[in-house]
Amino acid sequence: MQKEPSLDEWIHRRVRLQSKLAKADMDGCLITQNVGIYYYTGSMQSGYLFVPAEGEPTYYVRRSYVRALEESKVRTVELGSFRVFGEQLKADYPERFTEAGQPVRIGADLDVMPAQLYMRLGQAIPSAQLLDVSSILRSERSVKSAYEIGRISHAAEVVAAALEEGLASLREGMTELELMAVIENGTRRRGHIGLMRMRGYNQEIMTGIVSAGEAAAEPSYFDGPAGGRGLSPAAPKSVSLRPIGRNEPILLDLGCCIDGYVIDQTRTAVIGKLAPELMSAYRTSEEIIRSSERLLRPGMAPEQIYVQALEMAESAGLAGHFMGYGKDQVKFLGHGIGLEIDEWPVLARGFREPLEPGMTIAVEPKFTFPGQGVVGIENTYLITEDGCRALTVSPEKLYEL
Repeated sequence: MQKEPSLDEWIHRRVRLQSKLAKADMDGCLITQNVGIYYYTGSMQSGYLFVPAEGEPTYYVRRSYVRALEESKVRTVELGSFRVFGEQLKADYPERFTEAGQPVRIGADLDVMPAQLYMRLGQAIPSAQLLDVSSILRSERSVKSAYEIGRISHAAEVVAAALEEGLASLREGMTELELMAVIENGTRRRGHIGLMRMRGYNQEIMTGIVSAGEAAAEPSYFDGPAGGRGLSPAAPKSVSLRPIGRNEPILLDLGCCIDGYVIDQTRTAVIGKLAPELMSAYRTSEEIIRSSERLLRPGMAPEQIYVQALEMAESAGLAGHFMGYGKDQVKFLGHGIGLEIDEWPVLARGFREPLEPGMTIAVEPKFTFPGQGVVGIENTYLITEDGCRALTVSPEKLYEL
């Protein structure tokens, strides 16, 4: 089992980014976020990565420099005082940081950079004009390598095995938290790192959502079709201490992260039988995901897949329940997935760049019924040369226990 990308892949990632920077008339790119640093260096130690539009990148490390030296696939140096960071860059890249008085055009991950760091960088590198290249960074990560697809696929196998363990233990009266504890134990024993990263500001995610009945349909801050009640206002999503009852939908929206790479899947279960209205909505979610699979192919615009799903929900008389309810409905059908849960592309309006082979996308048609619960399904797919292939391996069915 390949534990890390090949050296050629690390080089390819850098060259691909440099090509985009050159086309955007950038002198270089400063990456400050951990996930971005890891993607281009193979290390996630505290520091900053500078990628010139041409030439060798440098990883400036604050802590731990010793560990970064062992892990990094690019030139790695110890970061001196932050006040002289600009001088370090100038000494290392004199051809970029000239004395001519022209501002140096430096792209940065401004979508996630804290304002305080932005201001400090402006002081430390006064000759730099910091410009937002987050769209370049996100689009570059949207197409996955064979190594990355392998990690996501392994995560799918792990979460599938853990889900079966959880369902085998499920009993009426068991709390959501108790069921999640069984599932999380199963994923951790098999290598889940214990967290799944999100790029969105103030968005957090646990191993996923296990929520039953009306608790699953309670609105939350989480940017998704369902959030769950949570354990308290300090953790206002996912599992609660609510006992699971008979004849109510149990939403099992689960993830797993192996070597940094995430799978995302949803299954619906019930102890007994779903009410006819909920069963009809579940069948509609299956129809939407089947129809979406036919459109998940190279050249298709992501927003077209979303629009089709909206039309199908409306035709079924379920538009008001699709992907949330009322003012809490979300405006997407699915999302890219990889090192972060919320990667590009997004199956939503405005995403018109065509799908490409190698993209990995989670598609999650769900229906929310206040006071009753949430039903739906979610698979993660790989875009292939002529269509798509599911990476999710859990049986695709309504689990009736």
